Amino acid sequence: MATGFLAKAASAVALPVAPLYGAFLSYMIFHPPRRPHHKTPADLGLTSTDVNVPLNGQQGRGLHVWLIPGDAERVVVLGHGLGLSKSASLAHARLLSEAGYTVAMFDHRNHGKSVADRAGWGMSDRHTDDVVAVVRHMRSMDEYAAARIAIYGFSISTFPSFYMLKREDCPVDAVVFDSGPALELAPLFRNFVAAGGVPIPGPLGAGPSRPVVESVASSAAVAMLRVQWPPPLGGAYERTPMLFLAGERDTMIPASGVRALAERYPLAEVHTLPDTEHLQGIKTQPETYAATVLGFLERTLKD
Repeated sequence: MATGFLAKAASAVALPVAPLYGAFLSYMIFHPPRRPHHKTPADLGLTSTDVNVPLNGQQGRGLHVWLIPGDAERVVVLGHGLGLSKSASLAHARLLSEAGYTVAMFDHRNHGKSVADRAGWGMSDRHTDDVVAVVRHMRSMDEYAAARIAIYGFSISTFPSFYMLKREDCPVDAVVFDSGPALELAPLFRNFVAAGGVPIPGPLGAGPSRPVVESVASSAAVAMLRVQWPPPLGGAYERTPMLFLAGERDTMIPASGVRALAERYPLAEVHTLPDTEHLQGIKTQPETYAATVLGFLERTLKD
């Protein structure tokens, strides 16, 4: 009991610092410590080429891509979850490659081997630019110039993958989303912080300081996006087929929030995976997951 009292007392003393640390965490959400690639395509028996995709026409280091060749007429651009790297999506890449698709796996800025970007504002447009840059790079290559292209996003990175449909000058043929996006933004950032997605030390991580840190971090992260959400119906949002995969036990981005967003768009379909937590569908429901994804892509990327 004494230990609990002291922890609460320490948290109360730290309370004036909690808003500042929450603001720091909001920046850290978009600029996480880099995780090295824990595996490469070769570890899964996949042949790949390393590609550098410039950003905003600038030379030098841009987005790091693993290009896994397959059918030149069917391409899937594959992202990853926030704070991870493209190596986290290798199981999905193998699924797609074995089905014959060309796969372009990329690290978002500030992740993996891609460029560092210290900016703290307009993060929605910046991460959307990443997706657009890879799609445009693929279309610039002679062998893929006429390809049908799908975007495949994960977790919080499903949001820029969805938002890129606003870019009328960069059309795609289909989009697949695993564990997101959802109708509301603030809850997902609160859930991300609460789940330990960013570190909260000592007294700030308990007692009265904890909810202040979480609230400020989530509110500031939403502000940093500078985004109109959800995107209004119209344009590509009316004509692009969308597949949403939601975990029944996902507490980070609950299936209810995913369904609430998807029901706004006429060509969206939602599949809820039973007994599945965040980003775990390919592990917990491998047969259903594979059949759902490959069936959707077969329908939408065929001639």
